[in-house]
Parts: sequence; C-alpha cells; structure tokens
Amino acid sequence: MRDFSQLLDALVYTRSRTAKLKLIGDYLRRTPDPDRGWALAALTGELNLPAVKPAAIRAIVEERVDPTLFHMSWDYVGDLAETVALLWPKPEGQPAELDDGTLRIGNVVERLRTLGRAEAPGALAGMLDHLDSSGRFALLKLATGELRIGVSARLAKVALAQAFGLEVDAVEEVWHGIPPPYLPLFAWAEGKAPRPTAEDVPVFRPFMLAHPLDEARVDVADYAAEWKWDGIRVQLVRAGGEARLYSRAGDDIGPSFPQIAAAFDAEGVLDGELLVRGEAQGGALDTAGAASFNALQQRLGRKLVSARMLADYPAFVRLYDVLIDGRVDVRPLPWSERRARLERLVPRLDPERVDLSELIEAETFEALEAIRAGTRDAAIEGVMLKRRDSPYVPGRRTGLWYKWKRDPLTADCVLMYAARGSGKRSSYYSDYTFGAWTAAPDEGGELLPVGKAYFGFTDEELMWLDRFVRAHTVQRFGPVREVEKSLVLEVAFDSIHESRRHKSGLAMRFPRISRIRTDKPAHEADTIGGLRKVVI
Repeated sequence: MRDFSQLLDALVYTRSRTAKLKLIGDYLRRTPDPDRGWALAALTGELNLPAVKPAAIRAIVEERVDPTLFHMSWDYVGDLAETVALLWPKPEGQPAELDDGTLRIGNVVERLRTLGRAEAPGALAGMLDHLDSSGRFALLKLATGELRIGVSARLAKVALAQAFGLEVDAVEEVWHGIPPPYLPLFAWAEGKAPRPTAEDVPVFRPFMLAHPLDEARVDVADYAAEWKWDGIRVQLVRAGGEARLYSRAGDDIGPSFPQIAAAFDAEGVLDGELLVRGEAQGGALDTAGAASFNALQQRLGRKLVSARMLADYPAFVRLYDVLIDGRVDVRPLPWSERRARLERLVPRLDPERVDLSELIEAETFEALEAIRAGTRDAAIEGVMLKRRDSPYVPGRRTGLWYKWKRDPLTADCVLMYAARGSGKRSSYYSDYTFGAWTAAPDEGGELLPVGKAYFGFTDEELMWLDRFVRAHTVQRFGPVREVEKSLVLEVAFDSIHESRRHKSGLAMRFPRISRIRTDKPAHEADTIGGLRKVVI
C-alpha cells in the first residue's frame, strides 16, 4: 500500500495536469501486476467493493475512538477517510506512524472482495493497524471507491497511454472488454501480447463531442444542423449476440432500460440521445417531440423498473450517428455518408424504441439564428452544427462539431445552507443550497430551497463565500451549516422543472453561481411564483 498511498498523497497536492499524468504514468510503469491494475481501477472508478460501506467504517472507528471526538473531528475535517486516517489509534507497543509493508493493494482488494458485510469491517480494522496515516487514507478511499482527488477516469487512461506509448483512443476501444486488474491491457502496453480485440464484445467507444459555438459563425453549406435534445447521450452497441446501452461515461445503463437494449437487433454501434416519449420538448414545432428531462430522471439509476414505470415513462433513443454498421467501422467516413447509412438502417429497427434525429433546414446562418431563438419556447436545449465532411473522432476537435445552446436563465436567490466540498475543497464550504420566497417577506413569505450549486465562482469568490458562511452560521447539522438569510446569489440555470422531491415543488437544471449580489437585499430576491413562469 505504501506506493499507492504515496501516489494519492502526491495527486491530492498536485494541480498541474501534466504533473498528474507523470505521477500516474511513473506509478503504472514501476508497479507490478496485479497491484497497478487495481490501482488503475480505483482511479477510474471501476473498483467495486460492496462489502465496505461508510456506516461500517464509522462503526469500527467508534469502537476505537471516543464517538464525540470522532464526530466533532469529522465535522471539522469534512472527509470521512481523512478523519479516520488521522484519528485511528495504533495497537499498544507499535510506533504511531509505521507502514510495516505487509499490505499490498492486490492482497487488500482480493481479501475485501471475498468477504461479506459482516466480516469486512473486522478485516478492514486489522488492515488499518498495519498502516501509517497516509496508508490508512489510501485504504479507506480504495475501500469506499470515493477517491475524489482531482483525477478523472479520462485523465488516468491518458496517463496509461502516455506511459506506454499508446493512443488513448485505442485504450478506450478495448477498455470495457477487459475487467480489472487489466492483465491483457498491460501485457499489450508492454509489448508482451497483441492488442486485445473487442470484435465480438459489445464494448463502449469514445464519443465525439462538440465545442460551444460562442461568437463564431459558420457557413450552413458546410454544416448540417439538428436539434440538441435535453436527455442523456447514449451509445447502443450489439456484438457477439449481446446488446448494451452505454452512457457518456461508459457505464452500462441497460438494466435500467431493458426494453431498449433488447429491441436493438442490428449488429453495430449507434450514437443517440436517451429520451422519454412526450411533447414537452419540441411540442411547439412541427417535429417529433419528447418529454422533459424531469420525466427521464424518473427512470435514471433504477435497478428495478416496474411495469407502471415502463408505461408512464416509455424511453427511447433518438439516433444521431452510426459508428459501426454491421461489422464495418464507418467512423472514418464523412458525416454525410454516415447519415445516409443511418437513414437506411433506422427503418429496420423497432420504431417504439428508436427514431431518427431530424435535420433543420436553413438556407443562411441568419435563418438558422432565428430558428435557434425559438428553442426555449419549444423547450429544446439548442442546436447542433456538424461539418458535413467530418469523420467521427473521439473527443472535441476544433471546427468539426459545434453546440449552440439556448441562452441560460438567471434568478436571484438567497443562500440558505452550505456544506463542505470534497478533495481539494474539503476544507471549504463550497456546496451551496439557495432558495426563493413563497411570497414577499413583509407579507409572511418564507424561503424554500430551489437548487444547489458548487461551481461557477472563482477561487477568490470561493474564499469569500467560505468566510461568509463561517461568520454567519446560525445552526450546524454535521458537515452542513445553516446561514443567516442575507446573501443574494445570482444563479444561472438551463431550465426549471416541477419536482416532488423538494418542498418548493421546483428543481433547477444545471444551476451555477454566476454572481455574488452583495448589492441586493435578500427581500428583493425572486419568488417561487416568478420561477414557475419559466417551468418546462
């Protein structure tokens, strides 16, 4: 565990992307199998140890440490793993800070994977006794799967590719066909074996992404336009007689949408948007519509989907592109040729589960601009612009695809609660819950939460907000503080929906802090009634 804990320590305190890539790459090169594979699984979020839960960790530390001291420390530190790592007492007669070298990451993972929930806490406590504070922190982060150290799955894969002279897209191509600890992947990386094949395995392929259009203008003769629907980007894959539905992050979400994967009976790989049938989006236009994102959200993350849920929220995929047609990789072909293939393919698929994204006809950019101006009234997220001769390439490539989203909405809301962040922000109150008035305060109105945001502000503004929270706290609830209702935040958001989960009955989509309104008194903030006027 010593090497892995040192890696995590270094990553936590490293801001430079280049430096992080080197740290991870050096570790992967010098560390033997299977330790490096399990470490890579942890860094990419692919390690799952279901026997270890935060509640079990709290239980074992309360057996060794005064519970009041533990909870007060946890409240101050904000991170469970860090708190336990610092407080954990060593057995009598053993030096306080000693990693005795008896634990390797591979042994730890294999042990915890084989234990049930009743046995795992005791085994974990025994492991903590053999580690120093850095090792304990690494072990607990590993066990819970919540590293939060400023390293994304993509960054870890880039580090692997750079360390062994591979193309990161080639790594992505085979990634989902190889389970941790990735022995065939490292054998290929070191030149000891051929590249793993994904030919008969329904693996995920990296998505092609778009740049924001911002102030740029394009020639509509060179670009095709289509609607940008507000769902989640997905990939339909069928190979070797098996079909899967992947999210943009590469997670298999097929179990939550069983009918879609089951209905996809054409071998290949398709790119599209997961939506729910309805007319909330696009209903005002002469086009096939879809329900709001809020309707789709009822289905997301559910392991078991009832017949009632299937009937009330019938999901489907609106297809944008084709990556592999049968067994033919068509990604190098121009978009226009892939679109023609897709148009020929769609009629052969189940019309209840898939349809084709409609193209927008506009003779000039000015005409397209006028069409895009109506996207908010139609509850559509915006417009996509795709160069007609563009190949399908992973990631964002300048000049190929653009997204032209509708302008955001803004509301003046009052800060109500703040919680500590995670990772580098674990010492700051950086997660903010804000509300709007039910009526004018002088008429007896009260504040009700309408959203939560943790980005949009600069580092300087974060420090200012953190000081405000600490100086104006009126109540504490563990790591959460209730603050004096005096600070107005201008919140930008994409849309707002009805929500039964919140007392206000509303929930914002993609909220972010756009401005701190020290110039505006709290009683002048927006009302629930005002926000309801823009509900989709």
